[in-house]
Amino acid sequence: MIIANSMNSKPLWVKIIAVLLALMLAAVIWLGTVFTSNQPVDYEDIVDQFKYGSLGSEITNGIPYWIWRVMPEVFADQLPDQESLPSYSSLGFIQEPGKQLPIGFSQRRVIIDRIGLNCATCHVGTFRTSPQAPPQIVAAMPSNVVNLQGYIDFISAVGVDPRFNPDRLMAAINRASGGLNLLERLIYRYVAIPQTRDVLIDQGAKLSFLHGQPQWGPGRVDTFNPYKSIQFNFPMDKLDPQELIGTADFPAVWNQKPREGMQLHWDGDNSSVNERNKSASLGAGVTPTTIDLPRVQRLADWLWELQPPKYPLAINPALVASGQTLFQQNCASCHAFGSAKVGTVTPITEIQTDPARLNSYTYELNSNQNTLFAGTPYRFTHFRKTNGYANHPLDGLWLRAPYLHNGSVPTVRDLLAPVDQRPITFYRGNDVLDTEKLGFVSNIAAAAGHKYFLYDTKLPGNVNSGHIYGTDLSATDKDAIVEYLKTL
Repeated sequence: MIIANSMNSKPLWVKIIAVLLALMLAAVIWLGTVFTSNQPVDYEDIVDQFKYGSLGSEITNGIPYWIWRVMPEVFADQLPDQESLPSYSSLGFIQEPGKQLPIGFSQRRVIIDRIGLNCATCHVGTFRTSPQAPPQIVAAMPSNVVNLQGYIDFISAVGVDPRFNPDRLMAAINRASGGLNLLERLIYRYVAIPQTRDVLIDQGAKLSFLHGQPQWGPGRVDTFNPYKSIQFNFPMDKLDPQELIGTADFPAVWNQKPREGMQLHWDGDNSSVNERNKSASLGAGVTPTTIDLPRVQRLADWLWELQPPKYPLAINPALVASGQTLFQQNCASCHAFGSAKVGTVTPITEIQTDPARLNSYTYELNSNQNTLFAGTPYRFTHFRKTNGYANHPLDGLWLRAPYLHNGSVPTVRDLLAPVDQRPITFYRGNDVLDTEKLGFVSNIAAAAGHKYFLYDTKLPGNVNSGHIYGTDLSATDKDAIVEYLKTL
């Protein structure tokens, strides 16, 4: 009773101040929670986690969700004119029904929702058994239909476009979102939009050297030159021109356990699967301080023993048996698990394939890479400069076309032909299987309103020479080897 009387006797202004202080404290706690939030979207299903889960790229390099969402609408003229409705699908990104994001994009809330890239950007593709068949999505195969350079060009062009301003974007965001709350509107208008514009302009300037390269086309990437510019701030305009074209095919990433200790990447520059995984994450936009190691490890554990899918069509058993013998005689020493040369590097003077990807990985880059994650157990120690290209196992080969490190030969049957008989030009981006030659259909310029990418082997970095092993076999023997390779 005495306490109650004492409280009731306090002046009104004291009570008001107490209430205001309590409200201010609550507001500070709430704002602290908002501005320190770091919540990735996770998926129970490991395949969905691979397709849509975060590696940490959104933390410093993520595009705010609603800006990313409306960019195809506001800047439709910056996209390839292949879609009736402008979307990231026009760049080859795969949109599954009922999914908010295309495959290869992840979401994390860092104050506001942000979008980043993940493993699936480069390692999920599709195939069709016929032009009329629906595409089948395969995780861990090369992203054979994704035009990653097209995406880079798009967001770079958007950044310098005068339409990238708060008034234009907020009008589009309000239509798409149905209306953000007050705090979100303030953040987007006064922070997110100006900051994103500056980041895109800066990134576009750093990657402007890509305009001097032949177009990558779908299914390819320059692995290490963007790495030099973005991670290490190399002066790209002062580098040796011979190292500025390093375009190569996306690889498959299944079945990693037997690859441990092999020389990895196309040029065999690393022998640690874990380091290779972290390096690939850096390529997706994370940094050594933002990489989400538990989520990277979850995917690595799944890929460790993931097997490639079986060839989906009928196979000739008699031809397979003959082809297996021929493979053992002609190919296995370099391309079968457990063989002497698999996972080792063949010198460029012997294999004689296009040297551009090899030249792009330099001693200077190597020395810089080996400083990454310094002071932690994850510091890179396995990167090395090599003198050629690595001999890779051929598991799931039927989903890994086109062939050679730069994707310059459309089918296995073409690869078994003498160099002067290989296609000089062909089309990339078609996901219909070429069942006769083993690869994807490559002689069609367009289908169903979609234009495929014309690959020209005469351009720098695109040369289809070298790897002449098996080219002197008979046509019957080559057919048998092709049939056997479907079973791997």
